[in-house]
Amino acid sequence: MASPLDNKIEFLKGVGPQKAAVLNKELGIFTFSDLLHHFPYRHEDKTRFYKIAEVKDDLPMIQVKGELKNIQIVGEKRKQRLTAQLQDDSGVAELIWFRGINWVKKYLNPGYTYVVFAKPSLFKGKVSFAHPEIELFTPDREQLKYLYPMYTTSESMKRQYLDSKGVQKLIRQLIIEVKSYIRENLSADIIERYRLVPRAQAFQEVHFPVDAKALDRARFRLKFEELFFVQLKLLMQKGEQQKQYKGFIFEEIPSVTAFYNNHLPFDLTGAQKRVIKEIRRDFASGKHMNRLLQGDVGSGKTIVAFICMLMAIDNASQACLMAPTEILAEQHYRGLSEFTDKMGIKIELLTGSTKQAKRKAMLAALEAGELNLIVGTHALLEDRVKFKRLGLCIIDEQHRFGVAQRAKLWNKNRDIPPHVLVMTATPIPRTLAMTVYGDLDISVIDELPKGRKPIKTIHRYDSNRLKVFGFVKEQVKLGRQVYIVYPLIEESEKMDYKDLMDGYESVSRAFPEYQISIVHGKMKAEDKEYEMQRFLKKQTQIMVATTVIEVGVNVPNASVMIIENAERFGLAQLHQLRGRVGRGAEQSYCILMTGYKLSRESKIRIDTMVRTNNGFEIADVDLRLRGPGDLSGTQQSGVLDLSIADLSQDGRILTEARNTAMDVLEEDYELKLPKNQVMKQQVDMMKRRNINWSKIS
Repeated sequence: MASPLDNKIEFLKGVGPQKAAVLNKELGIFTFSDLLHHFPYRHEDKTRFYKIAEVKDDLPMIQVKGELKNIQIVGEKRKQRLTAQLQDDSGVAELIWFRGINWVKKYLNPGYTYVVFAKPSLFKGKVSFAHPEIELFTPDREQLKYLYPMYTTSESMKRQYLDSKGVQKLIRQLIIEVKSYIRENLSADIIERYRLVPRAQAFQEVHFPVDAKALDRARFRLKFEELFFVQLKLLMQKGEQQKQYKGFIFEEIPSVTAFYNNHLPFDLTGAQKRVIKEIRRDFASGKHMNRLLQGDVGSGKTIVAFICMLMAIDNASQACLMAPTEILAEQHYRGLSEFTDKMGIKIELLTGSTKQAKRKAMLAALEAGELNLIVGTHALLEDRVKFKRLGLCIIDEQHRFGVAQRAKLWNKNRDIPPHVLVMTATPIPRTLAMTVYGDLDISVIDELPKGRKPIKTIHRYDSNRLKVFGFVKEQVKLGRQVYIVYPLIEESEKMDYKDLMDGYESVSRAFPEYQISIVHGKMKAEDKEYEMQRFLKKQTQIMVATTVIEVGVNVPNASVMIIENAERFGLAQLHQLRGRVGRGAEQSYCILMTGYKLSRESKIRIDTMVRTNNGFEIADVDLRLRGPGDLSGTQQSGVLDLSIADLSQDGRILTEARNTAMDVLEEDYELKLPKNQVMKQQVDMMKRRNINWSKIS
């Protein structure tokens, strides 16, 4: 049965077609339910009246009441202002308006009692309020003490009298009309377990709370339910996928044993061993694996990936590794070839640059099952790339590939889909991973290989450039190599290109005795590759580059990373760039160069980089600064269209919500029990409304 909550917004008393059109366009509000979910961005405290004598300079917006006196316009022309005095039994405050003077003056009457709401200022003991909200005091107003909701609006909304106050009036009317139709959507035992306030009460109090405690209770209830249904849906989706798709069983591991005994060049870290165990458990389960592997730059994801590929080969299957760029694909190919050559395993590289004759032979060998491993770029997705028995797909830097591209690899097998391991060196905050990738299993390598020294990160202002160049000379004399990176922001590409060329010239002048490479996005692929190779072979000592080297060659001898205009980079990008050094046994350095003028956020980013090398800590700060919708690779997920929960602040609620969803599904996967019917109805309603849930394959 249709609920009044589904009514079109134009039918709410006080709205009508014109206001409805503006609400549709500006806020995406089409129904009563949409308006109910348009939550205040903050509440102003109107629970008490302050005495003028109590006012301090550091108070937020407050309300006072008193008699209005001495209303006058002072000053000439542009310097005109409207002033008045507000007097209570403890003192006098000055009210000042610089704009809308004639309009405000019409509503002010001396000798009457008014309520004023504004941020106070104190100067030489005198209290003043600039541009205060002001209304005539009535006996009803004395009783009306509450936290006052503030709503997002726009200029075109204000033209339709839909400022924050106008929106508040509509929501007050809406709650009167629909409160009795707001049904529970959580089972009674969940409500009891978390002592949640009733749902209708939560909506009333999130908009119009009587005090801060009521607001906290209402927010917790609504955040919990929002995150609970996100998690329930993702976990059900994951369960459906595992039921629907069988997985190859990989039990034999002779090549893995031989690799451990004869070819592994170093001991695996505890984290690498743990991750391999988790993946091995998936391979033995008979269920399809869909796993995300997170690990900082240099944490050893590639060796884990290779061991997993060996497991596929040991069980008469083929494996592929897909990377986002030719440079990265070639790096993987070269690194893995060192092992496959010794073990007699056939491996090939397929990119856009692969010559036709070689490509033809390679694809024939792949289809016949004679080729065990293939490393490549997007070229692997082409229809003519056919496998005999593809058992494992590994996707590196997975956020560079869209869902449709990953699905193409998935469909390379007709009967059983290959196991999927997606890898990322971009640390994803736990809360984000649980939401955006909530239907994947997640493994984390949170430990660096033994012998690696943490990179020392230093912040230097531009005025210290000569000292920094002196340090570069010392490092090059020791036989090390240096990156100097300039920002590249598409909107100002010409300016960035000029910065880079100016930088290259000044570096060339400062180091006439050294060979210098330059790499940027406007170069042809073969020129870029030529310069990268010169640097790799130690033919050049310094590489001046834009962020194209963010995901690039592994140069163990490079020990210094200088990032120019570091304030123009995001935290995740700074961390990725820093990961280009620190690959060898020598002490490495990252120097962040900035001007003196830094915004608050820039200071936090720079300080975070100097303080820690921990990618997950950096990712958490990044999430708090930027919000989830801006983080790399997450825009594809409608799960982030949260109306009240905030992943950067609500990690504890999210964990509780996910654990509760897991408990519910463990007991009653299809939600058939009578107590779970309300939750089943909510899930069905979400499906009907076609909410864009995370879809990762």
